[in-house]
Amino acid sequence: MDYAFLRKRMVAEQLKRRGISDRRVLKAFLTVPREIFAPRDFRDQAYADTAIPIGEGQTISQPYTVAFMGQLLGLKGWEKVLEVGAGSGYAAAILGRLCRQVYALEIRPDLAIQARRNLRKLGIANVDMVVGDGSLGLPNEAPFDAISVAAAADQIPKPLVEQLKIGGRLAMPRGGLLEQQMVKIIKTAAGIRTETHGGFCFVPLIHKE
Repeated sequence: MDYAFLRKRMVAEQLKRRGISDRRVLKAFLTVPREIFAPRDFRDQAYADTAIPIGEGQTISQPYTVAFMGQLLGLKGWEKVLEVGAGSGYAAAILGRLCRQVYALEIRPDLAIQARRNLRKLGIANVDMVVGDGSLGLPNEAPFDAISVAAAADQIPKPLVEQLKIGGRLAMPRGGLLEQQMVKIIKTAAGIRTETHGGFCFVPLIHKE
């Protein structure tokens, strides 16, 4: 398959036409091959407008969803970012193109191993894969300029908010299995500001918090 052609078409039809305008985000999607992160049996669907199952009840989010969250975080290139729910590593690879350093948390060890392998294959060296409970964040590496959570919960886990810098942003779907809203949290010196950005559908966050 001509993956390069499919990648360009995906960026044009699924991202640009639906309002993704951040040039850095669009460039990242042109340079990260999604097929690398898909199971072999699903590689023919790598650039379809859909999520892809990767085992253990998890998925790679649809390209538009990953792009929307990346644009929502407004990354400039110098940031330290935490990703929660790394799966096979695709969104972490995109974030690695958008910021200085990514710490990617995945609660399932087998998926974390798979993600490390995929990232290594592409020579992406600024993403550290960590096995752990994403709702607890990564306090040893905090504070973070931005946090991206690729799984839904009824509430934003308190440790993640605490691990944001002042001025930091967090993007996460909030809600139950059937109805979720993408929220953006902005941490200011005066408190937390919350924005709501439409409906999405994610797997639930597996967590202790």
